[in-house]
Amino acid sequence: MVNVGILGATGMVGQRFIQLLADHPKFEITALTASKRSAGKKYEDAATWYLDSPIPESVKDITVVDTDPNEAKDVDIVFSALPTEHAAVVEPKFAKSCIVASNASAMRMEPDVPLVIPEVNPEHLDMIEIQQKNRGWDGFIVTNPNCSTIALTITLKPLYDQYNIKRVYVSTMQAVSGAGYNGVPSMAIVDNLVPFIGGEEEKMESETLHLLGEFDGETVIPATFGVSASCHRVAVVDGHTEAVFIEMEDGFEIDDVKKSLKNYKGLPQKLDLFSAPKNPIIVREEENRPQPRMDRNMDNGMAVTVGRIREDAAFDNSLRYVLVGHNTVRGAAGASILNAELINEIM
Repeated sequence: MVNVGILGATGMVGQRFIQLLADHPKFEITALTASKRSAGKKYEDAATWYLDSPIPESVKDITVVDTDPNEAKDVDIVFSALPTEHAAVVEPKFAKSCIVASNASAMRMEPDVPLVIPEVNPEHLDMIEIQQKNRGWDGFIVTNPNCSTIALTITLKPLYDQYNIKRVYVSTMQAVSGAGYNGVPSMAIVDNLVPFIGGEEEKMESETLHLLGEFDGETVIPATFGVSASCHRVAVVDGHTEAVFIEMEDGFEIDDVKKSLKNYKGLPQKLDLFSAPKNPIIVREEENRPQPRMDRNMDNGMAVTVGRIREDAAFDNSLRYVLVGHNTVRGAAGASILNAELINEIM
């Protein structure tokens, strides 16, 4: 078993990490960190549990420690659910001696830090050697993208491999859990929609091109098509919905598009990694699917569901579809865990 720790274990994403790792066949939780006010308490006393499953018995009596490498000892991998401002300071300290699989945004676009979706760009992990050489670390940091970016890019990958994409427009309807338990007041979201999420559009536009870019042995050369995002918060607990519009350089057959999405498999599927969905993309034919409540938990929340795949008659060589992805599973904790599983398998 590989000893793992969770940084920021009492927050919503930290709790998802615990939930997903509790019965993992290769990773064993041996360290949980949080703020100084929680340090020294048993986890069940330190955390206000938000998920609809009970706190796993295996972590209830673990004593929470301060988020410091001298406190969270003897771990091989740490999963970071830290706020961005804390992650920027703390993650490099842990990376001196262990692997950091981070869900935080602080290090995502650093030139020597891999930003990875295992089904999309596992070859970017080759950047780890450069990172260790540049920074003198024995460990390293690997990040996963923003939750809305992950769902979008997984669906773009098979199309990008097969067609010449000219432009992508995406409009998101994002769940409140993406902002954390206290992130959106109920009076702001009930009977309402908030048409702005700070920094979200910029992340989607830059991270998508980075993920689909080519690592040339030294740096990532981003993909060159245009991406335009508009992001909105809606009164859904879990599950981001995205309406995607794609302009191609050339024509296509809609059945071929569906086949490409439905049949796509990446390295995690070939390696049969524990957290990998059997099919990363599930295609629905019903007119009214996908829906977050009905589709967010497909394949334990790790698959992205796509529906309403159709040609856009208003523009030449254009395609549109709707997707749903679980933002705190596939889009957050599950993404970091799958990164760690791939690293553990191939390195």
